[in-house]
Amino acid sequence: MFKVGRINIDRALLLAPMEDVTDVAYRKLCKELGADVVYTEFVNSDGLIRSNKKTEKKLEITEDERPVGIQIYGGNLDPMIEAAKIIETKNPDLIDINAGCWVKKIASRGAGAGLMRDPIYLQKMVESIVKSVNIPVTVKTRIGWDDKSINIIEIAKRIEDAGASAITIHCRTRCQGHSGDPDWEWISKVKDIVKISVGLNGGIFTAEDALRAFETTNTDAVMIARGAIDHPWIFNEIKELFKGKEINPVTAEERIYTALKHLKYSLEIKDTRAAIIPFRKYYTGYLKGLPNAKDVRSELYKQLEYAPIEGLLLKYLEELKTLENIEHFN
Repeated sequence: MFKVGRINIDRALLLAPMEDVTDVAYRKLCKELGADVVYTEFVNSDGLIRSNKKTEKKLEITEDERPVGIQIYGGNLDPMIEAAKIIETKNPDLIDINAGCWVKKIASRGAGAGLMRDPIYLQKMVESIVKSVNIPVTVKTRIGWDDKSINIIEIAKRIEDAGASAITIHCRTRCQGHSGDPDWEWISKVKDIVKISVGLNGGIFTAEDALRAFETTNTDAVMIARGAIDHPWIFNEIKELFKGKEINPVTAEERIYTALKHLKYSLEIKDTRAAIIPFRKYYTGYLKGLPNAKDVRSELYKQLEYAPIEGLLLKYLEELKTLENIEHFN
């Protein structure tokens, strides 16, 4: 059971915080597609206390995406405390401390996974933030810095002792980044020594992966990152699998209309150009496996307004239906 404040969900499905991905539009979409808890992009504590506009924008949350967590990162104690206080005023359901980001420019400065190199300092940071706010605090981490310094057991215990409500563990080391297989066995080991909720992250790309994670590790939650970028339907598919139902392939119609819905959500929160250009990264996932998708993507990349994008995608959908009818007749 994933228990954090008022959140109490059996076999919870979490949308991981991802930079340039989990904005309001994407969180809203994934919530509709079955995500139980969603998280913002990474919020830089230093930028927040300096009132950086881009950083402050990441704090915007909506009622229809709850429960929602705001994730914060930084290596210095005082800015992290002050930033947490600012975040509390936005009334998220939880504050998540990033102690797992492997990117060199972050980890090498003692933030993200860099915090794992000093467990005592990490404990002090978590404890200080817990005491400074009145909403639940959670932590996302890795199993260690490298394969010679796996210290997740100590880290997890210290995080619990500091008053955190839950820990989510990316089951790779910082030095692995996204390479190699995650070692899920650490989840069971951590569950044996802490009473707070434990979530599993890393290696969840299909509904079958998620079911296997729950069955083999006794995790309270799975957090899905890259597996959701190209396939946001994964959350509903997992829940269908929980019910023992067969998972049907996502149809071309579902792909096209989900893409258009996602883009519309983006346009609700950004100006046209700021919504459409970054959205291009999603076309590969939405059109994955469809005939002649490469040519369609090439045309979509040229567009800077919603109407022609909608026109191209709906025309493409009609072509796919015609092609399907021809193949079925043959």
